[in-house]
Amino acid sequence: MARKEYERPKNVVDEKLFRTDMLPSDSTSIADISWKEIFTDPILQGHISKALENNLDIRIALESINSAEAYLKQSKAAYQPTLSIGPNYTFQTQSINTQFGQIIGERRYVNQFDITASIGWEADIWGKLKAQEKAQLATYLGTVAAHKAVKSSLVSSIASAYYQLLTFDAQKRIITETIAVREKNLEATKALKTSGTVTEVAVQQSEALVFNAKSLLIDIDTQIQLLENTMSLLMGEPSHSIERSTLEGQKLPIDLKLGYPTQLLANRPDVMRAEFNLMNAFQLTNAAKAQFYPTLKLTGSGGLQSVDIDHLFSVNSLFANVVAGLAQPILNKRQIQTNYDVSLANQETAYLNFRKTVLTAGKEVSDAIRVFSVQDSFIELKQKELDAYKKSVDYSQELVNYGMANYLEVLNASVNSLNAELNISNARYSKMKAAVELYQALGGGWK
Repeated sequence: MARKEYERPKNVVDEKLFRTDMLPSDSTSIADISWKEIFTDPILQGHISKALENNLDIRIALESINSAEAYLKQSKAAYQPTLSIGPNYTFQTQSINTQFGQIIGERRYVNQFDITASIGWEADIWGKLKAQEKAQLATYLGTVAAHKAVKSSLVSSIASAYYQLLTFDAQKRIITETIAVREKNLEATKALKTSGTVTEVAVQQSEALVFNAKSLLIDIDTQIQLLENTMSLLMGEPSHSIERSTLEGQKLPIDLKLGYPTQLLANRPDVMRAEFNLMNAFQLTNAAKAQFYPTLKLTGSGGLQSVDIDHLFSVNSLFANVVAGLAQPILNKRQIQTNYDVSLANQETAYLNFRKTVLTAGKEVSDAIRVFSVQDSFIELKQKELDAYKKSVDYSQELVNYGMANYLEVLNASVNSLNAELNISNARYSKMKAAVELYQALGGGWK
């Protein structure tokens, strides 16, 4: 047997694949948990379920599975003999001007009728057919893994978009409240100008802040609608408004268990698919190597043959022949060697892609761990920054009222306060998004 058995390459995954200095490792992984237990918002669950049912990429991936399954069934049938049967009619007459025709001296006409069955079978001595079957099996399993990858990505995309939508809603409320406050401050500034405390410059600057906030409101409304359109597409529907709850009502698991790096091989669909591609290339190399060895084929034919259709089904019309042949390729314009060399190169390429996919998975886990683990400290500092800016706004406004400060200080404090408040909402979203990305990076979402 020329065929070798596949073995997973050593040292593809080691215990230092991703950085766990910010979060502890554990024998269990959140990737083993169903997405329904991770994303507990009933409205979000409904959106994810609808997307898994209607998303066009999901349906395309399913058709790829059906196609690969058909090829797998074909490869399993390669062990079976080929059989064909059919009736034939032959009319023949010879030339009188040939040597044979001169001997006979007259033209003769021959009618021949036959019903022939032909059978052929190739013995899988060197494991070529078995290797081809295993290659097709790896292709099939690769399409299944690709389907899982689409599901995992889709679940994460819907969750991230949903949380982004809730963040936009929160920011819209902040901007709306800011507009009301700035319009109130504008009226107060006009009163201060009337009393001679500030100049027209302060009035114009206050009015500019109102316009600025209103432009931000237009922008956030646009972002909301664009994101709703994106979510509608993910759910396989025309663009429409998206039902949702509030940012404050969202809860994600606090204890994000990482598992061990080797679990990525069983949890990450893209890693699984990369290894199945390597298996496919390995088995195709086996099949290419088997081409160097002799091929044993058995062929046979039999049936009924007669020049008179009335006697076609007579016992005397029976005929049969069986041929056993062993063919060893000698010269074939280097086709077999080229095929083998190419298969070796493809196998090495598949290994390198497998290795790259594993390293990329480790990087994505490390990135998500870092972002998730620092967000609480970041949010805390941003909250302190916001509190300081709010006090600055109050103090500077009071000083302006008494003519003890420039109104520019109030404007700067107001702008900084709004930015800090928007940054806090972005940081909260970043934490939720990092949790989603960590869940996906570890291989969650398809179970």
